Amino acid sequence: MRELSRRVGLFTDSVIRRMTRISNAYGAINLSQGFPDFDPPREVLDALAKAAYGGPHQYSVTFGAPNLRAALAEKYGRSMGRAIDPDTEIIVTCGSTEAMICAMMTICNPGDRVIVFSPFYENYGADAILSGAEPVYVPLVPPAYGFDLSQIEQGLRDGAKALILCNPSNPSGKVFTRAELESIAELCIRYDAYVVTDEVYEHMVYDPYVHVHMASLPGMAERTVTCSSLSKTFSMTGWRLGYLIGPASVIESAKKVHDFLTVGAPAPLQEAATAGLRLPASYYDGLKALYTEKRDRFCAGLDRIGLAHNVPQGSYFVLIDISEFLATDRFKGWTDLAFCEWMIRTVGVAAVPGSSFFREPVNHLIRLHFARQDEVLDEALRRLEKLRDYR
Repeated sequence: MRELSRRVGLFTDSVIRRMTRISNAYGAINLSQGFPDFDPPREVLDALAKAAYGGPHQYSVTFGAPNLRAALAEKYGRSMGRAIDPDTEIIVTCGSTEAMICAMMTICNPGDRVIVFSPFYENYGADAILSGAEPVYVPLVPPAYGFDLSQIEQGLRDGAKALILCNPSNPSGKVFTRAELESIAELCIRYDAYVVTDEVYEHMVYDPYVHVHMASLPGMAERTVTCSSLSKTFSMTGWRLGYLIGPASVIESAKKVHDFLTVGAPAPLQEAATAGLRLPASYYDGLKALYTEKRDRFCAGLDRIGLAHNVPQGSYFVLIDISEFLATDRFKGWTDLAFCEWMIRTVGVAAVPGSSFFREPVNHLIRLHFARQDEVLDEALRRLEKLRDYR
């Protein structure tokens, strides 16, 4: 048989989704793949029930139902501080996963360079490769996950066409400050580069940290493509509803890419999800309070067990340092992937090996998430107490 595409040999399958499959096989508590185990808001479910019988059931407008785009334009117009045209500046996609690859394929030509912070959500490297671009990695340095601005400038000076920014960051939980974003923006303007942002955790930011849209900064609306979704904000990851917000000049071309990738997102789900975007500001306040309590509950439990970890500024992920285990004879020579697979079988809790997020040779971190009911988190912590026996 003839050779397959060489690009598919440049990345692996999703390690995150692989850990879910292993977790399911062993009946472990899945704290690897980041999806909540609670339902969307009642208003959204009621709207879904209505759409189930009243429709729509046929194709929506390819780039998104008009009422959903209008609701998105209203919401982001407020938070970005400018008027957004729902017809020319928004595309509804099949999840933020499609939004990101759509943005990359619209912006990048084969051979273009794209700056990616490391650690990074695993899709970004694959998206760059699939769009024909070359990823250029800039490290976020633990424990604060700061960065060297000169490395970004060097990448842009060397011709990088775009920079991918996840804010809040997955997996580190870093929330970029306004000053950090302004420094990045200044360079992107100076070197005429695009910014593609992933902002799916924008409503999971913990005091005193504040989320700032890159597109809201002076001079950045015309060069920023914002990718996000309703998945995390409304606990509906299985609905696969994402979106792109960007300048009309980019969105016009991105509509063509989206059309031939997926045609469009599910029409009845778009109808139902619009009800979520019409919820009052108090909904987002409640969401922040909910996840603040879960973060504090989970981190306090990890402290009681004696597991070293970061405290995320945003998102619902925690990175656990397993160095002390890997230093023992029991785990000598193990990779973090082997440790995660062992933990599923022996402890009954699924995590993601940190090496799947880092370009650098990082093998001592694993990622857990806390988007679970309190009783599930408490049971996961009880199981993690077994790790004490292996120090």
